[in-house]
Amino acid sequence: MIKRFDIEGLVLIANTVFSDDRGLFFESFNHKKFEEIIGENIDFVQDNVSVSKKNVVRGLHFQKPPYDQGKLVQVLKGSVIDIAVDLRLGSKTYGKHISVELSAENNNMFWVPKGFAHGFVALEEDTIFSYKCTNYYNGPSEGSLMWNDIDLDIDWRIKSAILSKKDELSESFINFESPF
Repeated sequence: MIKRFDIEGLVLIANTVFSDDRGLFFESFNHKKFEEIIGENIDFVQDNVSVSKKNVVRGLHFQKPPYDQGKLVQVLKGSVIDIAVDLRLGSKTYGKHISVELSAENNNMFWVPKGFAHGFVALEEDTIFSYKCTNYYNGPSEGSLMWNDIDLDIDWRIKSAILSKKDELSESFINFESPF
């Protein structure tokens, strides 16, 4: 199953899972199939994994051009609410977001192209989150928006968040000047 959203470019991909009394199997990535779904050639250059406690919020992060990144994300253990915010100037959905639930149980993947801020909240202890990136991480080009910014109006489905020091200092959306 492929789900597209009102925000152009975002795609939820449901993997076909084969299960029996031994366990399960699914193809977590196939370059040819992915390109057919997205409609363009995408090269991934870096894979990342994070492990998070329940209620940890990571994001809303992005990298400014020329280091901007597309991300293909999935959960290997646990579950998250995953968020993508459109930061593309001139987009009719600028400042809007999409929220999806990703889990080890549903095995879905979420494609977040360049020009979006991305973040997630872990809904379970020791949630393992994996993401493929189209560009290498570059610290000086990293940006971050406040996870709970009132202007973005994101329902993270939690009462309080565990944040990094860096995420505590994120920029408000009203003061943000998009480089995309």
